[in-house]
Amino acid sequence: MPTLSNKGKSLPASPIRKLVPSAEAAKARGLEVLHLNIGQPDIPAPENALQVVRNQQLDLLPYGTSQGSLTYRKKLCNYYAKHQIYIEPDDIIVTTGASEALSFTLNVICDADEEIIIPEPFYANYNGFAAAANVKVVPVVSEFSDQFKLPHLETLEAHFTDKTKAILICNPSNPTGYLYTEEEIKILGQLAIKHDLFLIIDEVYREFIYGDEQHYSVLQNPKWSEHAIMIDSVSKRYSLCGARVGCMITKNKALIQTAMNFAHLRLSPATLALMASEAALDAPESYLEAVKKEYQKRRHTLITALEKIEGVAVSKPKGAFYCIAQLPVLDAEDFSRFLLEEFSDQNQTLMLAPAAGFYSTDHLGKNQVRIAFVLNEDKLVRAATILEKGLQAYQNS
Repeated sequence: MPTLSNKGKSLPASPIRKLVPSAEAAKARGLEVLHLNIGQPDIPAPENALQVVRNQQLDLLPYGTSQGSLTYRKKLCNYYAKHQIYIEPDDIIVTTGASEALSFTLNVICDADEEIIIPEPFYANYNGFAAAANVKVVPVVSEFSDQFKLPHLETLEAHFTDKTKAILICNPSNPTGYLYTEEEIKILGQLAIKHDLFLIIDEVYREFIYGDEQHYSVLQNPKWSEHAIMIDSVSKRYSLCGARVGCMITKNKALIQTAMNFAHLRLSPATLALMASEAALDAPESYLEAVKKEYQKRRHTLITALEKIEGVAVSKPKGAFYCIAQLPVLDAEDFSRFLLEEFSDQNQTLMLAPAAGFYSTDHLGKNQVRIAFVLNEDKLVRAATILEKGLQAYQNS
């Protein structure tokens, strides 16, 4: 039999989707599974975006341009200007989701066996994107006890080698909900200049900030414009996850030109999805304001309910729609599987995302789960009840 690539076989499994077979089996047994494992918003997308999909009467779906339509890129520039981010259409490459933007970025800036620094825990697929590009992830631990704030400058610099090419963070963070402050972003920008590195910031949750702090974008400071790369997407902002439309943005012209070589390989972003995404940008500001208020309520409801469960500690997210919960178990993955395979309450159970998969260091996160507050408040309260009863059953099993 022909052999398969070591690279393919070594790609890490997604902790977000790893337990899907167990969830499908639970549903086949007639259980309702409350999905807290995945960042799939249940809030309707802007109506004008959905109308584009419903009302198209095209005779065919043609190729678009590899960089993404100019009209869409111009609308993106207008959107970012409202957030004090001033860019030009040629600073943008539209991609198949933020995933492709990250894949392009790593392939453009790194050769095989070069390194990127990432504070952990981090979005699990960063491991996969790096492995697919033959890039080594060098994790730097952010502590649960510190609400996952940026590690100290000295700690970060201690991980730099002559192979280090970039620092990568998500702001606000998936999976922790931590919002990196303007001061922390400036520290990273200064490091990028000092060590001649790229600073890659995934900003897909920019709109979802809870409290008085403001989001500070990597593209707001011209001092490190040649070093800065912003990753973005319409998925979470407009509940268009299935559209798979994202972008990479940088003022580094050489980087854009090289990334276009990869964009040409996949020809163009999906035409209809791009049309829907462009329409979403025309949604009234009240749309995003209402979405943010809804997530703020869900955040309060979930955190309040989790804090009442004996033995559970929970992070206090300042952004995005995730939190990390520390459970009174030794192995959160085993417990998550137990919920799906052996436990139910009133014909319902939960699907969680074991947090060990959001760490690159083997022994970390074993007793943690990531919880997405993407369900309505009633379901979140119910989910907390199921979690509490599930923990009791698991500890007594």
